[in-house]
Amino acid sequence: MESGRNPLGREWSFSTAEKRPPMTRWTAAQIPPQHGKLAYITGANSGIGYHAALELARAGATVILACRDQAKADAARKRILAEIPTAHLEIAHLDLASLASVRTAAQSFLATGRRLDLLINNAGIMALPERRLSPDGFELQLATNHFGHFALTGLLLPAVTQPSPAAPARIVTVSSIAHRGATMDFGNLNWEHNYKPWPAYRRTKLANLLFGFELHRRLTRAQLPAISVVVHPGVSNTNLFAAGPGSGGGVQAIMAPLVIRLIGQSDAQGALPTLYAATSADIQGGHFYGPDGFREMRGYPVEVRAEQQAYDESLATQLWQVSEQLTGVRYSVA
Repeated sequence: MESGRNPLGREWSFSTAEKRPPMTRWTAAQIPPQHGKLAYITGANSGIGYHAALELARAGATVILACRDQAKADAARKRILAEIPTAHLEIAHLDLASLASVRTAAQSFLATGRRLDLLINNAGIMALPERRLSPDGFELQLATNHFGHFALTGLLLPAVTQPSPAAPARIVTVSSIAHRGATMDFGNLNWEHNYKPWPAYRRTKLANLLFGFELHRRLTRAQLPAISVVVHPGVSNTNLFAAGPGSGGGVQAIMAPLVIRLIGQSDAQGALPTLYAATSADIQGGHFYGPDGFREMRGYPVEVRAEQQAYDESLATQLWQVSEQLTGVRYSVA
């Protein structure tokens, strides 16, 4: 492992052991036809989620934009239709920080009786300067990034695993290279003590990996027609920085956008690992995909390796049990 500090001053560790062979760069132009498929994307009004929705709609999928803000969802829908007038788009109100909202959104979808071919757990918040709580009393980043997606996926699982002659459904969960160096402290899971913005964010991104890998193991054991995959977008220029670390003001609010433009990539490029995981025939369930460039900060999607603790099955089982207990959502796969 190689350790260092990124320009924002936080420690990261990166694996340099893997040498990836040269390969054809995968782009959105390689998305196979998606006609007849239904995709549900959280946080689809901006950033990675928006570009995933745009390209899936371009390929012919019906896309549900699951967003907290109705006005922003409407604006995103109009932007996509302006570029793709034939796009099939729907809007679902979803506030992942509220378990009541998650349940309502899931029930609304299940009532349609439709099979869900693709669930993209994309929405997230990052490094809030001060500790904030969700309506259910959870630390807000953990509530939004992990508990909300855990609950939503469990509630929508009957639609995802509905028998169909089509290819297995896919559940794609968006993590981050920030999972490296994270700790899963169950004694202080909600940061009641000594809250720190970046460690709190890193914990949620490790939780995404533990959840995504464990979900695939359970789907496999149950022999259900679905796979679970985890991705990360590298360092991408989205509104996460402005809404998170930038919202506290000061030097970081000024420097973060400059640093991201220097070392990062566009949100459209950052969406490629998500789209690759959602559509490519080369994808394997239970694997991790991200950019192929320097320290995985930018580039084109390939299989990558998470930090070792992300593959800890006992840690994943403990997180799963805690998540079921705290959300009240019990999965049908053991």
